[in-house]
Amino acid sequence: MKYTEYQFIVKPLDPWKDILIAYLAELPFESFIDTEDGFLTYVKTDQDNEEQVKKLPILSSSDVQIIYKRKNVPDINWNEEWEKNFSPINIENKIYLHANFHPKKDTIPYQILIQPKMSFGTGHHETTYNMLHAMLSMDFQGKSVLDMGCGTGVLAIFAKMKGAGYVEAIDIDEWSYENSIENAQKNLVEITVRLGDANILKEETMFDVILANINKNILLQDIKTYSKYLKPQGKLLVSGIYNHDYEDIIVESSKYGLKFEQKWEKNNWISILLNHDL
Repeated sequence: MKYTEYQFIVKPLDPWKDILIAYLAELPFESFIDTEDGFLTYVKTDQDNEEQVKKLPILSSSDVQIIYKRKNVPDINWNEEWEKNFSPINIENKIYLHANFHPKKDTIPYQILIQPKMSFGTGHHETTYNMLHAMLSMDFQGKSVLDMGCGTGVLAIFAKMKGAGYVEAIDIDEWSYENSIENAQKNLVEITVRLGDANILKEETMFDVILANINKNILLQDIKTYSKYLKPQGKLLVSGIYNHDYEDIIVESSKYGLKFEQKWEKNNWISILLNHDL
């Protein structure tokens, strides 16, 4: 599979790097890797549209300087790239995300082994971190759980580790589909992984908890669908959104009986917990 790499240099980095990533996440870009002065990101070559990138309003802002280089990388070794850039993650001394080339931390209760590939969700990005942090305080014992936009499958895996019953993970990207299956096997948990989007949800399957770490546009589009498959008093935890998106998400959620419960924030990225108050 051929990919195109964009190397962005952002001055100043804060908060503009994260704002730029938020814009790019709404395009078909699949992964973001931090560099000293910006980040690398990748898009399937047949989905690459440089004109869309050029039209992003942040690129013409007088408050930030952004330059980028673009090149095709058909033969890149993704595992090698991730190994160079993927550091282990410790969340509240309770969750330890690591690859097989990192040392174990036996004093931390939840050890999640991730084989990093071209899929989103290693805990490095604030949205995945916020989701895992929020899940620490949630009850998953015996619950049915749906992980929409599962990426590496890390959220579904963690839900299963916390005692969830049936866990389903869905992603539209084939890399993520395959990577989630592989990571579930590595962590010795059983989850059902499916390739597709919210349209493949089955009428007969209802969930106690739905996890959706995607982006604002997809969330606004699919919140109605999530509410349809969420049990009464079920929980919807969403992320992939910036702080200024909060009101839009709350307003749309309220149309379908979803009420705000709690918010988590890291570097202006947020996760929101909603209750299906029916």
